[in-house]
Amino acid sequence: MRAVGFVVRMVWKGILLAVILSLVAGCGFIAQQGNQPMTVPQAPQGMTYFEFMQDRIDAAKELKPSCGVGMFASLAILGPFYSVLYTYVAIEPDSFLASVTAPDKDIAKGVAGAGLSQIPTIWWETVERLSWTMLGSSNIGCKFRLVEQAR
Repeated sequence: MRAVGFVVRMVWKGILLAVILSLVAGCGFIAQQGNQPMTVPQAPQGMTYFEFMQDRIDAAKELKPSCGVGMFASLAILGPFYSVLYTYVAIEPDSFLASVTAPDKDIAKGVAGAGLSQIPTIWWETVERLSWTMLGSSNIGCKFRLVEQAR
């Protein structure tokens, strides 16, 4: 009986270690990518994702608080779901999920069948496009000011 308890504890510790390492690696990837120039063509030359988000926070402060908070809340709530969905649809364009997903300009093109090592980069570029669509384009409901040049 002690051997079974030992094995269960070791498996549990292994799972916890895997989860912790995945979170640390994910945070490291986001920190590294967030400091690289954005791939969105409309973004000012050399602007990083973190600079973009800071600019959007500054722009939101110029509006009614409820409007700016609402736009960031919608990005925080919907962004993770749509970034994963759009990444999957881009990589598996013949899947059932792709057939029931509405066409969107934020879905990556030309990445069908991408390898496992390419998926994080495709996902990150999708996050950038979604963020730009929700917070950077001029046709949004809150009418944020235009994105300022990178500082």
